[in-house]
Amino acid sequence: MKYETVIGLEVHLHLNTRTKAFCGCSTEFGNKPNSQTCPVCLGFPGSLPVYSKTALDYAIKVALALNCRVQEYTKFDRKNYYYPDLPKNYQISQFDLPLSLKGFLDIEIKGKSKRIGITRVHMEEDAGKLIHKDNVSLVDLNRAGVPLLEIVSEPDIASPEEAYEYLSVLKNTLEYLEVSDCDMEKGSLRCDANISIRPHGDKKLGVKVELKNMNSFKAVKDALAYEEERQARAMDDGEKLVQETRLWDEKEGATVVMRTKEGAQDYRYFPEPDLPPFTVAKSKIEEIRSALPEFPKEKKERFIKDYALNEYDARILTASKKDAHFAESCFKAYKEKDKKPVANWLIGPLASLAGDNKCGISQLKVSGRVPELISLINLERSGGVSNLAAKSVLLEMEKSGKGPEIIIKEKNLGQVSDSGQLEGIIEEVIKANPKSVADFKSGKDNAVMFLVGQAMKKSQGKANPKVLQDLFKRRLSNA
Repeated sequence: MKYETVIGLEVHLHLNTRTKAFCGCSTEFGNKPNSQTCPVCLGFPGSLPVYSKTALDYAIKVALALNCRVQEYTKFDRKNYYYPDLPKNYQISQFDLPLSLKGFLDIEIKGKSKRIGITRVHMEEDAGKLIHKDNVSLVDLNRAGVPLLEIVSEPDIASPEEAYEYLSVLKNTLEYLEVSDCDMEKGSLRCDANISIRPHGDKKLGVKVELKNMNSFKAVKDALAYEEERQARAMDDGEKLVQETRLWDEKEGATVVMRTKEGAQDYRYFPEPDLPPFTVAKSKIEEIRSALPEFPKEKKERFIKDYALNEYDARILTASKKDAHFAESCFKAYKEKDKKPVANWLIGPLASLAGDNKCGISQLKVSGRVPELISLINLERSGGVSNLAAKSVLLEMEKSGKGPEIIIKEKNLGQVSDSGQLEGIIEEVIKANPKSVADFKSGKDNAVMFLVGQAMKKSQGKANPKVLQDLFKRRLSNA
């Protein structure tokens, strides 16, 4: 490889507090524009900010979850810049004494673990939102003052694929903390990316380009991949790269220049005069640390150990905290030692149904009826209903709220396992398929599966395929 890529990510996270960072205005999403403002979040003269205790607790929780060192002494700063959706012309943020430093997050790439350093997690407030419509720009300041965390990674990410995996692991970790809904469509989770390339083996960082306007992890990955190629072409052509901010144009699949990047000194940081520096007690940090939940990686490893799941199944089932809780309640309700049948249903029919409903498996109506789900799985495992019929029963359970036994009885979906009832079908299939019969007798064992399939069609899917297979083998072996 001629060049190597260096990527650092800046993630902004909305904290799901009921009120804003420095005032009592509501943070509820989707209300009438400019209906959730006050003199504090609008920056009126004489108004004084007071930082939210809940936001501070959430910030400490995130910092600890990302293995950061929480600083006992910290302060807020003013970051000065003009933008139409920033009513105060400054943002309350943190500069030289942030809440936390030097964390990390482990990701897995091509079966190997890689540690991505986290420079800092610091507290700040959000700006408002501009809405561009026709030939005018409108401003909604409901979002101004909503508590934010900025999570800054080290430039340890070496490819767009690693960036995507880092963001996925980060989002899963944050969701387990329940400090944010992490909804990118609402702007609760936003990401800016810094990317540069350099000749392979060179230790000096290349010219950095910042990428903005990416509204999904896929968009981040695509924008980085485009920029990686653009910078490599420019260097091959002898073009001088400049430090700039570029926007991702999803329709065109390309980045476009927004502005020449400002340096940190342009923000004229100085200590926020209305908020004195403060100390975070060690006891508070340890209290929050002791209450941290089991995270996806640890839960995945426990699922593998406790329920004998393979790595793939465990990873899928622990990606969401609520889905993992639902999955574990199903495993505990299923009394057999081998939990694989339950895992197959969770990542198979239930995941498919959840996909159709655009939700997680824990958000399905049937997720609140674990005993009935386990009853359905047991019926399918024991031969009381075929796999195909069981899937249709699940759909009806979600739709009607009825139990599996009632649905099977009403729709006459019960599986026939009685050999006396199946003998007539077996004889018909044998007479209609002499070639397959001859193939089986000549040693082609797989021929019996064709005969089973024909019998299943004749029984309209009600015959037990395992019983059919045994009966065909016995009948043909004795013929």
